[in-house]
Amino acid sequence: MKAKPTQVIGVASGKGGVGKTTVSVNLAVALQAQGERVMLLDADLGLANAQIALGAACPNNLSHFLAGHKSLADIIVTTRSGVKLVPGASGMQEMAGISALQAASIVQAFSELEDEVDYLIVDMAAGISPSVMSFMQACPRRFIVVRDDPSSIADAYGTIKVLIQDCGADEIYLIPNGMGSQQEGQLLYSRINQVCARFLGRSIGYLGTVEQDELILSALKKHQPVIEFAPGSAGARDFRRLAELTRQLPAIEQASGALQFFVERLVGRIH
Repeated sequence: MKAKPTQVIGVASGKGGVGKTTVSVNLAVALQAQGERVMLLDADLGLANAQIALGAACPNNLSHFLAGHKSLADIIVTTRSGVKLVPGASGMQEMAGISALQAASIVQAFSELEDEVDYLIVDMAAGISPSVMSFMQACPRRFIVVRDDPSSIADAYGTIKVLIQDCGADEIYLIPNGMGSQQEGQLLYSRINQVCARFLGRSIGYLGTVEQDELILSALKKHQPVIEFAPGSAGARDFRRLAELTRQLPAIEQASGALQFFVERLVGRIH
């Protein structure tokens, strides 16, 4: 029987502080709650904080894997919500600047995991460093988180430009975050998409908007995803919708030829 290919999604933003980890964590938890088997890779290797947002204690992290002290399987923690977390390292300067080669070794290690995973969410570091781009290229689908402020918009566009022009990437979707309404999010998407179509010759997709909700921050302070902390909140509603729309995207079943997470599952490893 063919293993179902794991759907791998890279979540990036260009700029820090726009809620990329909040989106990654809550999307992962929402997908898990909808019956999917989810793994979250915290690929912010210098300032990792997904474990804080998930309220998970992680004795080991990717620095132990890269140093050869632990296998990838050894460092994975199953969180309260059932999401399996591959923790990044926090406050380690040398981890913030890992090479594209080290990033590739992390990507390749996923092929050795036995876990059945429906979705792998990869929470990127901010910016467009070589390691971030290596991870983004290894994800067949990319979500870009953006806020409605000039620097966030400029950095999101810059990230999309590098992905399209330098990496030949497709399957790029925009997620406006912290918006006043769904309509405002849709308008922001339309503005950015018009610029992409005009200057990059390529349109990007739109997945949905996360509206401004104070309870998202309150949840973070309690080390919980908002979906668990305040299931009836607008934020939880938006993340559940985001998960539903993600599940409706057509499955990517073909390997791209580039280095990819779980690539052998795409080429049809027999179980």
